[in-house]
Formats: sequence, structure tokens, C-alpha cells
Amino acid sequence: MNAVGIDVSKGKSMVVITQPFGVVIAEPFEVSHNGQELSELVERVKLLPGETKVVMEYTGTYYEPIANALHNAGIFVSVVNPLLIDSYGTNRVRKVKTDKKDAFKIANYALDKWYELREYIPAEDTRKTLKVLNRQYTQYNKILIMQKNNLIALLDSCFPNANTLFSSPHRESDGHEKWVDFVLKFPHINSVSKLCLSVFKTKYQSWCKANRYNYSEAKATQIHTYSRTPVSSLPMTDAVIKIVEESAKLLNSTLETLAAIRNEMDKLSSTLPEYETVMSLYGVGRVFCSQLIAEIGDVRRLDHSKSLVAMAGIDPPPNQSGQHDPNSRSISKRGSPLLRKTLFQIMAVILQKQPVNEPVYQFLDRKRSEGKPYKVYMIAAAHKFLRIYYARVMEAIT
Repeated sequence: MNAVGIDVSKGKSMVVITQPFGVVIAEPFEVSHNGQELSELVERVKLLPGETKVVMEYTGTYYEPIANALHNAGIFVSVVNPLLIDSYGTNRVRKVKTDKKDAFKIANYALDKWYELREYIPAEDTRKTLKVLNRQYTQYNKILIMQKNNLIALLDSCFPNANTLFSSPHRESDGHEKWVDFVLKFPHINSVSKLCLSVFKTKYQSWCKANRYNYSEAKATQIHTYSRTPVSSLPMTDAVIKIVEESAKLLNSTLETLAAIRNEMDKLSSTLPEYETVMSLYGVGRVFCSQLIAEIGDVRRLDHSKSLVAMAGIDPPPNQSGQHDPNSRSISKRGSPLLRKTLFQIMAVILQKQPVNEPVYQFLDRKRSEGKPYKVYMIAAAHKFLRIYYARVMEAIT
């Protein structure tokens, strides 16, 4: 029984080989993630007598080169949630990282959990790409918020509340929002108010047709009437029009990028075996489905639904005292913040729709009726959702 504990970092890893009862076969040694040193490690591990299991932490994508090299050579590899390693042996999160001690800790974990270790399944290219796209989607959303706030601030000075003229959602094909396209054509309130109603209707109708929006004469009249009310603080000069147009173009470019990423994520996630199962969960649409699959990955590498809860960072923090306020619920927040955000967005949908026959809502509503605070029953519902997710997806793909 040989336990190979590997503490992974960027471009290199610290490796130790141990056996039960504190026997050290190989003192900690460093391996760079290049072809030659990985091949040498593979040969060294394969020469070990008896059963051998390699354990390392799930750390971003840094573990993949060494995990894949060992797995492809037919060696048993288990990639473990770092939260489980953190809490193993001591209930304290490591404050100072010591690679050699960490490698020993991982090896000891492997020996203690020998029969519980789940074998590593390399993420296929589809899952890797999906996760990268989701991270990019998040980044572009941050850019979108800044650009949208910037354009609205500009319009406050030259076309107040232009962003509230239309309530239609973004267009699926290109992500465009109607109000953004509108201010590209009418960037200043005077570009509407200085026109007589009939001329504006004609221009507005032509604009709707050119941009594939439905025309409403009543809407045209409403916009024209509104344009006579507010007063702009910026004159209708070429410079003002230019800056509004450029800001709107930038915003449209980001909206188009987000739409393209969303469509690609949906295409990729629809090829994965759990797609239909995840889509069937209440509150999960196309975007949330892709985001859940991207962040959770292949659930077969998780040994229990508790691991999924820990991955989301909604598990209790370590060292939580037994003496705590039952009406408050702290969470570790040590998992994926993107997964956590998606979860609470889904819980918000469920809370809003109130589907009385859905188990997640029933659980949420019961906690709420017990007088639990909002945060407590939302976290509890997220727990319930993840347990259902794990059970149904495992049933569907195994």
C-alpha cells in the first residue's frame, strides 16, 4: 500500500511517497510539469511494489498536467477537493503554505481514506472549454455593467431616462437591447423633441424596420410626448452626439460578445450527458444550465453530495462553534464564487415563482414558515438543490 501525496502549484509539484505506520518510501522531492520530469515520475511510481494510489488537490487547472500524465499511464489518481484536505487532521485552515508538509498531509489523507478515494476522470475538452467560456462570460458581464452605467450617466445629461423607454428584453440573436440601439439613432432628446410628431413617427418606423424591432404607433407617440418634458443639461453638439454614439457602440459590442458566448456555451453543454437532466430542474434555464455544468464539471469525480456543497462554498466554515445563533447561518465561501452566485440566482427564481409542488421550494417555504431569516432559508434551499442535482445527475450518467 503506497500513498503518493502531491502538493500542486503552478508549473511544479512537491511529491512524497509513504506507507502505513509512518513509513516514508521517498522524502519530498520536486517535479516540474515538463515532459521529461513527468515521465520520470511516472516510471518511479510504476516501479513501486504493491498497490499504489496517487492523491492531489483540485487546484484550478494546475493539477491537470501531472494528473493526466499519471492517469494515462494506468496509475490510480484521485483529485480531492482542497477543503477536505484542509479539514483533515486539524480543523484549521492552513495559514502558511509549506509544500513538504502539505505533501505529507495529502499522503496521510490517502492512507486514511484509501477505500473511499474516487478515481480521477480527466475533463474532456468540452468541459474545459465550457468552464473557460463561463469565466469569460463573467468577465464580460462586469465590463457590460460598467459600460451600461457609463452610457446611462451620459444620457442623464442629454436624454434623461432614455434607458427606461423600452421594457423588452435583450434580443437572443445578437444580445442587443432596444434602448441602446435607439440612442444610436436618437442620441439627444432634441433629436426627438425638435421633430414634429408625424416626422418622428416616420423616422421611428424606419428605424424599427432597419433594426428588426416591432413598430408601435402608440409607442412612437409616447416617446415623442415624453421628449417634450425633461430638459437636457448638455447641448446637442457634434461632440456630445459622438461620445454617446461611441459609448452605445461599445456597449453593443459587449452585448454581442455575451450573446455569442451564451450560444456557444449552450451548444457545448447540450452535448454533455447531464444536459437534459439539469435543464429539467426547476428554475434552471439555458444560461443557468450551462453555468452549473461549467462550474460543477463531471459529478462522477465527487464521492458525495457534501463534496458538491463544499465546492459551492455553502458548507459551514471550519471551527464553527457549537454556540451560535440558530437564526443565522454562516458559510465557508471557500468554493467557487461563480457557482455560488448561480445557485442563489436560481433560488431567487424559485422564491419568485413559488412552485408549490417542487421539493426545493417546499423545503425553502418550510424553513421560512419556521421563522428563519432570508439568508438561512436561501442557503438551506441551495443545499437541497445541490443534493437533488447530485442524485439526479449521478443517476442519469452512471
